[in-house]
Amino acid sequence: MCRHSIAASSSNPDREVLPTNVKPLHYDLTLEPLFDTFRFDGTVEITLQVNENTDEIVLNSTEIDIHSAHILDVEADKITFDEDAQTATFKFKDTLVAGSQTTLKIVFTGELNNMAGFYRSSYQEDGKTKYLATTQMEPTDCRRAFPSFDEPALKATFSITLIADKDLVCLSNMDEKETTILESGKKQVLFNKTPLMSTYLVAFIVGDLKYVENNDFRVPIKVYATPGSEHLGEYSADIAAKTLAFFEKKFDIEYPLPKCDMVAIHDFSAGAMENFGLITYRTVDLLLDTKTSNINTKQRVTEVVMHELAHQWFGNLVTMDFWDGLWLNEGFATWMSWYACDSLYPDWKVWESYVSDSLQHALTLDALRASHPIEVPVKRADEINQIFDAISYSKGSSLLKMISRWLGEDVFIKGVSNYLKKHMWGNTQTSDLWEALSDVSGKDVVKVMDIWTKNIGYPIVSVKESEGKLIVSQNRFLATGDATAEEDKILYPVFLGLKTSKGLDESLVLDTRTKEFETSTTDDFFKINGDQAGIFRTAYEPARWAKLGQAGVDGKLSVEDRVGLVADAGALASSGYISTTDFLNLVKSWSNESNYVVWDEILSRIGNVKAALIFESDDIRVALNRFIVDLLGDKLKSVGWTFSDSDSFAEQQLKSSLFAFAVAAGHEEAGAFAEKSYADYIGGNKDAIHPNLRTTIFNHAAKTGDEKTFDQLFKIYQNPSSVDEKITALRSLGRFTQPEILDKVTGLLLNSDVVKQQDIYIPMQGLRATRVGIETLWSWVQTNWDTLFEVLPPGLSMLSTVVSLSTSGFTKKEQRAQVEEFFKSKNTKGYDQGLAQSLDVIKAKGNWAERDATKISEWLASNGYSK
Repeated sequence: MCRHSIAASSSNPDREVLPTNVKPLHYDLTLEPLFDTFRFDGTVEITLQVNENTDEIVLNSTEIDIHSAHILDVEADKITFDEDAQTATFKFKDTLVAGSQTTLKIVFTGELNNMAGFYRSSYQEDGKTKYLATTQMEPTDCRRAFPSFDEPALKATFSITLIADKDLVCLSNMDEKETTILESGKKQVLFNKTPLMSTYLVAFIVGDLKYVENNDFRVPIKVYATPGSEHLGEYSADIAAKTLAFFEKKFDIEYPLPKCDMVAIHDFSAGAMENFGLITYRTVDLLLDTKTSNINTKQRVTEVVMHELAHQWFGNLVTMDFWDGLWLNEGFATWMSWYACDSLYPDWKVWESYVSDSLQHALTLDALRASHPIEVPVKRADEINQIFDAISYSKGSSLLKMISRWLGEDVFIKGVSNYLKKHMWGNTQTSDLWEALSDVSGKDVVKVMDIWTKNIGYPIVSVKESEGKLIVSQNRFLATGDATAEEDKILYPVFLGLKTSKGLDESLVLDTRTKEFETSTTDDFFKINGDQAGIFRTAYEPARWAKLGQAGVDGKLSVEDRVGLVADAGALASSGYISTTDFLNLVKSWSNESNYVVWDEILSRIGNVKAALIFESDDIRVALNRFIVDLLGDKLKSVGWTFSDSDSFAEQQLKSSLFAFAVAAGHEEAGAFAEKSYADYIGGNKDAIHPNLRTTIFNHAAKTGDEKTFDQLFKIYQNPSSVDEKITALRSLGRFTQPEILDKVTGLLLNSDVVKQQDIYIPMQGLRATRVGIETLWSWVQTNWDTLFEVLPPGLSMLSTVVSLSTSGFTKKEQRAQVEEFFKSKNTKGYDQGLAQSLDVIKAKGNWAERDATKISEWLASNGYSK
């Protein structure tokens, strides 16, 4: 007899996994997509190892019509389905004998639908809608493409055959073995057998595709796109060649497949997917026109390509045992993409921007009660999508950055290489990596990291000064500033990183509630968390904040230190640990700052103040804008907003950032330039808007525009000069302020002929910028909820994104109550965590506004920024 389909696991007894009576060894899979009916026909023959005597086989299958199932020409006696568990059970008259091998053959039909499993993607060519068929299996959607043992630990080999029209391109994980023309006139393409791999990494594509090829690496690299766009893949192909060579050297392991294909897909729920040897991307994250794309798009494409290529080793070659180890996959690929980017493009100085990017994403989400541990117990398939978030990616990578600094980067990479070599083609748990790092470093990595990975949240380190001593203590940090004793029991091993004029002392560890340290600094300068490598916030006494502000002016703080100081002050102000006026005083003294990352952090944190006060008096918003214009005015004047070919990466970023914040805050000269550039551009001068300023100028045009402006931007969206311009125009549509135009914008969101489902969130981001936009979006979501739930099913993480975007802009208790009331009667499966996080955000902003609105208003008045 076989065990029940909910089997126990030693690490998580409640985990729903398949029974272990049989194990897949190899899949022979044949699929034929049918574009006239948007269905596909398939046959799969699964070679099984029988582990115990049994008369039934259970595997994963959902939204698939199974026509027949046989073992050695003997048809299944009975086939039953469990829709909730997403399984199919095949009962046979004869018993399968333990120790033997057998083959289960299944004939089936599926639907090419909804960005999951084997699905269709549409695009326009010569005024016609065309389609290609592609896949997205991660985390648990291989079962929508073919009946399978859809768990990461159940690795097998795959021989894949695709049947398609002769003029279409067929791709899969491996290179092509042979092509046969069938009697029907179609072709049958058989691919070489894959190495051992998990089902979530299986991929196949059928469509009209063209490619560019790069042969700078040991194996061919091809970037595919629909006809007419393939030349835009040259940049990514070049990045891939450099990155694969870099990773081969660093890991001391060859890239294990005979080719590397990367494909731009028009409909894609994620940003990219690391399928072994056949990596898929949103078009905007792979295709790039270096002449018309802005510097941020170039950096994002670079990092996304590097992220997916890191997975070819970390995730694909060695794979987590189950989804509670997702963070190890994603955290590592995130860290590795920054590491590779820093090595290959040192002038970008990406570790400086890491502090304001990944680290702050992690700290912001993990400050919510509704966060989750890095290593989160996952029970069911529908829970997995919700952990593809800033904890798994950004906190995971920040933890690895912290440990690489503790051990030393070379030691860390050596430990990773040893780990990959030891577990090649296998599955691992987090502890396997820690043990490899302990072996190579001689340090107890397991003990330290277990505390960080298995618990939610992180500490605030409070610093008190007393006669040559520092008294430091740690407590749980929450955005709402109200951690209970029950929530504050975990004591983290905190690497304090004490920076003084003598240098950085990384030997100090706070692993108790409170500790005292001697300070031998003679010039009264010190900073905790030097270079901002630790995952914690630091709270100083008021006098020390002022001294650190001066230290920033005097050049004693690194870029990472300055960014971290601003970020900590902003977060502590928003949560009530310090007054917002302390934060404002700190940044007011930094008007001569020259680094764009620091400016971004300063102005983003002031933006957070504005967001918390968005439903307060308009006077306070106007005064905050005056403060911004005054703060950045001199620096903006000195750097300007015209670009030359000789501008460095950092100079381009600084000009772009200052111009963007200046225009948004009402800087007259910058605003006038934006208006003239937009008018010239609409008038036919396509050189009037530099790509680095396009987002700012389109947003300003919308914010100050009318119906005519809407029509202009909508026309650009429909007929763009580049993918970059298309997305920029779409996002700007949410920036209009007239209710009748915003109704037009929301009216587009569910029109998939105009806005693709994958892009529904893009105009929503713009809508969150204004009070009327926030209210319009929430009203629209309530009205259209049933349709939204249908077109964005809980299995796609996009529903959680829509819920978050449409609710977290609120700040008032009564608004929060409205959100709670609306969802009280709804099925929150697949987005319950996102909703809980959004409610936390509303509460934190509401507390902040109640606590500090008057003080902020008084500070603005006393500094001359009020009317």
